[in-house]
Amino acid sequence: MAESFDVPPGGGAFVLPRMAVGLFLTDQPGHRIAVGSDRRKPIPLAAGDGWILPAGTSGICEYDAALSYLKLELTDALLVDVGFDRAQDVGPVVGRIDPLLAELARQAVSTAGEPASLYRETMELALAAHLAHLLSSRTDGAAAVDDRRLQRAVAYIHDNIAEELSLDEIASEAAISRFHFVRAFRKAFGISPYQYVIHERMERAKILLKTTRLPVAEVAARVGYDDVSRFGRHFRRHVGTTPAAFRMD
Repeated sequence: MAESFDVPPGGGAFVLPRMAVGLFLTDQPGHRIAVGSDRRKPIPLAAGDGWILPAGTSGICEYDAALSYLKLELTDALLVDVGFDRAQDVGPVVGRIDPLLAELARQAVSTAGEPASLYRETMELALAAHLAHLLSSRTDGAAAVDDRRLQRAVAYIHDNIAEELSLDEIASEAAISRFHFVRAFRKAFGISPYQYVIHERMERAKILLKTTRLPVAEVAARVGYDDVSRFGRHFRRHVGTTPAAFRMD
């Protein structure tokens, strides 16, 4: 279920029967939220920020200005369909939202009032698959000693996937020296940070190629490549075919 809302200042209590993704379309510097209690916490949100809240979440949300936002609810069955069966382990996320997840949410809401179609169903599956991938990435490596630090690093990668990322920046986000960060990351995820970034960029590129009509150059830019030829080489190495051929398949 995907909907858009325009509401006056205020807010109130909420209960979510299903996992929900929300996206603010207007800045809310006075936003306050309480999750699982009545103790409100100030969390300023800007347009493009939002939340991911698991099924059964209750709380209170308040805002001081008129609010426009999108909300999508995903059933456990849909998440299981895309290979994610750990919805009960997901904790609340409030703040920065993965840019590709936000874009898929906008597209899902834009098609919500249309009759069922292959495109609409593909969009819903793409959003669910990407959300599952994000949630899995945030919970994988839980046995690592510095897991919370590593998860901050992973969240930073996801939030800045279209930017020029450096090892210094990512390690700094984890508050670990470069040397120890690389060792801890490889131990937790089985690959180096560099390989992880490329993998995430290619996965996002695959979704954009299948669910949008963006030119390949624009897809490359949205996943962090100014050089289309370099993007094409990485894509072919990762997927086994060219971006254009993948889109047509």
